[in-house]
Amino acid sequence: MRPEDTPFAPLDWGFVLGAATIWGGSFLFMAIGLDAFEPGVVTLLRVGFGALALVVLPGARRSVPREDYGRIALLGVTWMAFPLTMFPIAQQWIDSSVAGMLNAAMPLLTVLISWSLFQTATGPRRLFGVGVGLIGILLIGVPEASTAGTNALGVGLVVLAVASYGIAVNVAGPLQQRHGSLPVIVRALGVATVLTLPYGLFGVPDSRFAWDSLIACFVVGAGGTGLAFVFAANLTGRVGAVRASLVTYVIPVISIVLGVVFRDETVTIAAVIGTAVVLFGAYLSSRVE
Repeated sequence: MRPEDTPFAPLDWGFVLGAATIWGGSFLFMAIGLDAFEPGVVTLLRVGFGALALVVLPGARRSVPREDYGRIALLGVTWMAFPLTMFPIAQQWIDSSVAGMLNAAMPLLTVLISWSLFQTATGPRRLFGVGVGLIGILLIGVPEASTAGTNALGVGLVVLAVASYGIAVNVAGPLQQRHGSLPVIVRALGVATVLTLPYGLFGVPDSRFAWDSLIACFVVGAGGTGLAFVFAANLTGRVGAVRASLVTYVIPVISIVLGVVFRDETVTIAAVIGTAVVLFGAYLSSRVE
């Protein structure tokens, strides 16, 4: 039986809730990091702390065949270096809650990318769900983008980051099934650290030191880029790439609550409705045909 056809076990639901809760809070912690650090510094600290948090685990040091190094490098780009660079840049111009709401589009883009790039069988109901979800993305993004030109750029960068995640989960699944999650994720984080180092160093002169920002980057790194990636990779290997993207169902709720409570962010009715539409589309597109 394929992973995509097996019912969720209690451990699978644990991975879903664990990863979603950590990632839902990551948008708040990135916003706190940006209070003192330039976006490149936030990204570099995030992937660096994530790598350090996992490399100490014995399972992370298991060997991986050389023939899979190229796929791991691709994972380091699509799951870490590129999207984790886009999010801090985008959050200079949009609220953390908006970034979290747009992140709910991941299941939709995963279905679309799985179908178009990875030849995953996709029925009409799933494609209809993608169409519904795209309407929700417009409800979230258009009001935000229309307030200022830079906001439009921020929305676009988040959408690009989420699309990159859609590629990554398709790459991560087979690798995790063959080698386990820890060796794959640690090596991908190593690739991401090297790739984000130049941009991170470029931002150091324009940053200032602040303990709260440093601690926030540590939390989002060790938790959001370390532990949560392990949860997600394990889930992908157990239930398949498309259903693993269900972790994003909980992320916008957490990001909205934290943004409003801790950052005094304002959430529009259109954005809330748009998030509900995106999640409904994700539900339709992620169900087994």
